[in-house]
Amino acid sequence: MRTQRERLSANILASIREHRRRGKAAGGASGEDAGEGLLIASYNVHKCVGVDGKFDPYRTKEVIREVAADVLALQEADTRFGERRGLLDLEWLERETGLLPVPLGGRSKAHGWHGNVILFREGLIRDVHQVKLPGLEPRGALMTELDLKDGSSLRVIAAHLGLLHRSRHQQTRMIIDLLRSRDDQPTVLMGDLNEWRLGDRSSLNTLTSIFGLPPAVPSFPSRLPVLALDRIMANRPEILGPVAAHDTPLARLASDHLPIKARVLLPNVEGVADERPENISHTIERDSSTS
Repeated sequence: MRTQRERLSANILASIREHRRRGKAAGGASGEDAGEGLLIASYNVHKCVGVDGKFDPYRTKEVIREVAADVLALQEADTRFGERRGLLDLEWLERETGLLPVPLGGRSKAHGWHGNVILFREGLIRDVHQVKLPGLEPRGALMTELDLKDGSSLRVIAAHLGLLHRSRHQQTRMIIDLLRSRDDQPTVLMGDLNEWRLGDRSSLNTLTSIFGLPPAVPSFPSRLPVLALDRIMANRPEILGPVAAHDTPLARLASDHLPIKARVLLPNVEGVADERPENISHTIERDSSTS
C-alpha cells in the first residue's frame, strides 16, 4: 500500500506530465470556451493578490473576462475579517462582462457570503440560501436556483471548504443533508474544496452519494498546477461536459489558483425566464449541531 507521500508524488508527476501536454496544445484557453450549453466556472481569486504578492483587482477582473462564463462562482472575493469588504468592482464586471451577483441579505459592503460570490449573466433568481458551514474556521456556501432564459432550471452551490480534513468531512455532510431536504433537480456544486485526494482518504467521499466521483483537474498552484483543489460536479453526470483549467499567462499570475470551467447542457422546459422577481427568498442555514 502506498503512503500518502507516495500518492502525492505520483499525483504531482502525473500533473506535471499533463501540464506539459496541455502546453503543447493550442493555448491555455480551452476548447470548452466554444460549444453548446451553459459555461460555468469556479475561481478562487485569492483576495485579488497575485503570485507576485501584488494586490491587483484589475488583473482579477481581466481573468474573469477571459473565462467568459455564464455562471461563475468566486471564492475569497471579500476581506476575511472586520467589515468583510468586497474587493472587486461589480459595476465594471456588469458593464464589461454582463455578469451580475446573486443578491444577498446581510453585510452591505461584502460582495458575498464568507467570500463566496455567484455571478450570472441572465435568468431569474428563485431562491438564495446562505449556508454557514461547520468547522473551526469561518466557512460558508451559497445555494441558489436559476431559471434560465431557455426555460431550463439549475441549482448552483458555491462553496469554499476548510483546510482541516475533519472540517471538510463535516461540511460535505451538511451540503448533502441540505440537498436531501430539497426537491431533486439539476444541481452543480463548484468551488475551492481544498481536497486533492481521491479514494478512501478523500474528505469528498460523502459527496459521491449524490455527485458521483468528482472530476479532478489540477488547478493549484497556478504557475505549475499539480493539485486538484478546485472542483465542478453535477448530480446528473449527463449534463456536465469535461472540466478544464483556464490556463493563460494572466491567470497564472493573478491568483495562486487557476479558474476551472465546464459546460452544462440542460433539457429545455416550457416557459421562459426573462424578468427578475421583485422578491427573492433569502434564508441562512446553520449547522444545528454547533448552535
